[in-house]
Amino acid sequence: MCRHLAYLGPPRTLYDLLYADTHSLHTQSYAPREQRHGTVNADGFGAGWYTAERPEPLRYRRAMPIWADSSFADVAQAVTAACAVAAVRDATPGFGSDESCAQPFRGDGRLFSHNGAAKDDEALSARLGAPAPPGALDARTPVDSAPLFAAALRLWRAGAGLGEALARVVVEARACSPGRYNLLAADGIRLAATADGDTLYARHGAQGVWLASEPLDDDPAWQRVPDGSLAIADARGLHISPIDAAA
Repeated sequence: MCRHLAYLGPPRTLYDLLYADTHSLHTQSYAPREQRHGTVNADGFGAGWYTAERPEPLRYRRAMPIWADSSFADVAQAVTAACAVAAVRDATPGFGSDESCAQPFRGDGRLFSHNGAAKDDEALSARLGAPAPPGALDARTPVDSAPLFAAALRLWRAGAGLGEALARVVVEARACSPGRYNLLAADGIRLAATADGDTLYARHGAQGVWLASEPLDDDPAWQRVPDGSLAIADARGLHISPIDAAA
């Protein structure tokens, strides 16, 4: 369920990041190559990006498939970012497809996305969702990703690192519900992602670093992140470690 990606590097247009590649996120919305749960991602999409003018990222989300929003495809050609997170959504059964459920979520200068699903969303919400972090509306969204975001945001506010918080959330989530917990976050200067039950790939080089559910093209530079791993990337490089060791 869902496909997501994050980018950090030289400024690129959102069109380049989401549409231009041969197996772009746009293409993955209707023809994913490695998605094992669900077949299309037509229940909404979102993109968040950072600008030099403000600390909080900007965001665009819709409840429709990305392929149905031709206006965003036009606007994306004029928006440039050096750090961005985007996702296309296949809604978890039992949850709605309104715009508030589309990711990335946003809070305290960070962007967050969850690719996966919890088997026992009530247990997940009871353990990780409360108390909801003040001022974070996305943490109250009626979807199984919201308690994961709430828990990550509380950890960030307590001083945890970007990737450390994701790893700790995955460990806590596993303890209360089986599920797939591929989490992704950005803070404008670094990226972090977990591979926990679904695919994750990384590509790092002089042209930037990408973390994505699937490779965006057939470049052999893409490397599969092993399941059970945390990936952290910044301008200096890419580091992969076991989730349990990083939590």
